[in-house]
Amino acid sequence: MSEERLSGPDEGVQKPRRHPLKPSLNPWVLAALAGLVLIPAIRPLLRFEPDPPPVLRQLPDWRLVDQNGESFGSGDLAGEVYVASFLFTRCATVCPRLTASLRQLDRRYREEGVEGVRLVSFSVDPEHDTPERLRDYAGSRSLDLERWSLLTGAEREVRSIVVDGFALPMGERLDLAGGLVDVAHAARLALVDRDGGVRGYYGSDAVGVDEVFHRTRQILAE
Repeated sequence: MSEERLSGPDEGVQKPRRHPLKPSLNPWVLAALAGLVLIPAIRPLLRFEPDPPPVLRQLPDWRLVDQNGESFGSGDLAGEVYVASFLFTRCATVCPRLTASLRQLDRRYREEGVEGVRLVSFSVDPEHDTPERLRDYAGSRSLDLERWSLLTGAEREVRSIVVDGFALPMGERLDLAGGLVDVAHAARLALVDRDGGVRGYYGSDAVGVDEVFHRTRQILAE
């Protein structure tokens, strides 16, 4: 007697194979993967670039004497961006750190190919800081005088450009004990554009120098 096969409603219907080891993708995983693809593409659109700094004040025409004893003034800087600083050669407090910060800034300009920018240091002790002393000061600190000028002149002329032009303090010279000398002055950097406009005042610490560098590039790109 032959065995009778029972038929049911699913007989002859091919069922799909199951893949128990195949994971299903979570919607959050998909979103994360999409972000990895899209973020690099849109990052330039998201980067915030501040506007160039505005002109705070306009410098008058001025003329002093550089470390070579030659006449040097605002006309020699026309069309160039420059970073102005204020120091004196007998300063034993803030000036050595200020000069070191300026050297780092100058080196960064050169390493990153930033052209068209100068460094200009005004002596706030011009009666003592003759061109010869400024040149010796520059030599002892390995300053690049191809793009860095140190200036002196008659005290009233220096005071006029520092106080009236840059609107920064310049005190009277004080003779201290032990042969030391002090002149109250601002240990700040002033960024000046191609037309003699002061575009900002910055600290001489690492943060200030970094901002000067980036602001300089903005102004050069105008």
